[in-house]
Amino acid sequence: MSDDHLRETIVEQRVVHRGRFITFRVDTVEDAGGGRHQREVVDHPGAVAVIPLDGEDLLLVRQFRSPAGRALLEIPAGTLDRRADGSTEPPEEAAPRELAEETGHRAARWRRLGTFWTAPGFASEAMTLYLATELTAIDGYDGPEPDERLDLVRLPWREALALAETGRIEDAKSLVGIFWLARLAERGDL
Repeated sequence: MSDDHLRETIVEQRVVHRGRFITFRVDTVEDAGGGRHQREVVDHPGAVAVIPLDGEDLLLVRQFRSPAGRALLEIPAGTLDRRADGSTEPPEEAAPRELAEETGHRAARWRRLGTFWTAPGFASEAMTLYLATELTAIDGYDGPEPDERLDLVRLPWREALALAETGRIEDAKSLVGIFWLARLAERGDL
């Protein structure tokens, strides 16, 4: 089946604001029928999310999220760094860094599970999800980055699944990760 009738081609871009790691822009697109429309876009370099599984325990972080107006329980995650040459670091480099920064742990085994779009209706952020196992604490870990305030929360993963199923975990990447973990366990693929 062809998607040609659904395609939109960008004919003009206007940057509204360029931030530290995201850019807000307005794209004028032309659809397959020749019609022109505007799309408001948040341009994002991408991110990683990690399911850190320590035996039966899942390591989560609780942190205040300003847009939500409260603290949320989440799997560790972070934005891909932009390099001096403008390129973006590979997700497989970012995932261990984010796990270490947010939880104070390293993983001996990494498994890339997949990539998903966080909000494709308005944002270009693609997030790559990893399963991290065989965790060890980092000697001398002194907490997350100075601009991050978070608490490490260790829960049996089935308890985290129950929190997700009852709406007490509301963060989308965490829901994706926890439900993916449950599916792997159900298939005997952990």
